[in-house]
Amino acid sequence: MVDTIKANGATIAYRLEGPENGPVVMLSNSLASNFTMWDAQIPALTDKYRVLRYDQRGHGGSEATKPPYSFDLLLEDARALIDALGLGKVHFCGLSMGGMTGQLFGARYPGMLRSLILCDTSSRMPDPAIWAPRIKAARGDGMASLAPSTLERWFTAPYRSKDKREIERVGAMISATPVDGFVGCCNAIAAMDQTHLLAGIKTPTLIIVGADDPSTTVEHSEVIHREIVGSKLVVLENAAHLSNIEQAAEFNAALRAFLDKH
Repeated sequence: MVDTIKANGATIAYRLEGPENGPVVMLSNSLASNFTMWDAQIPALTDKYRVLRYDQRGHGGSEATKPPYSFDLLLEDARALIDALGLGKVHFCGLSMGGMTGQLFGARYPGMLRSLILCDTSSRMPDPAIWAPRIKAARGDGMASLAPSTLERWFTAPYRSKDKREIERVGAMISATPVDGFVGCCNAIAAMDQTHLLAGIKTPTLIIVGADDPSTTVEHSEVIHREIVGSKLVVLENAAHLSNIEQAAEFNAALRAFLDKH
């Protein structure tokens, strides 16, 4: 079941699952996806945790307001959603764009967090120029035109060959992303530079990255790990950008062990 609520001036789509009195784990999606990207994590969490999945602005069932967007805006969406639902402190877990939102959350609102999990993400985009042709393609040819190259970055070749049904599902998710939402979030990612904020994050932090991630590489995660004192870094072998899908069992084991500890 998908619910919607008004938060920070936009309609946000979300789903709450798990025991009502459980600690809340909030899952934040990547660019060009929706909250179903977390399907493989739900069985590993909902025996104990109350899981909040939501679509970031302009994605899935959430409102695609006119671009440009910023991470200040995406952060306030997340904060407002927590407040609107009356959830109190959360474990915040974000992948890629969701992890970028999470970094800012940790820097700005540590009192709202139990812990922070940053997955396949970066604190700074080294080449902002890559986003202009993607925006042009989305505007001119539609999101489906970006699906093949995106899937190549998101999953290793062996996985793409082995699990064609999942690849088709994720491809459909990419293709269905509203163009305004994609463009708005591309603007935010291209302008993002948060490395200087990381040293101020004192919340317990886990960093997970696929060893074969070509977009937000292991080196990007090592920067985050180095800057956030006391953080833990887990590198998952045989996984690219969506490591939570490609190596779900290993991802879930690392995530659950960390959550149970904190």
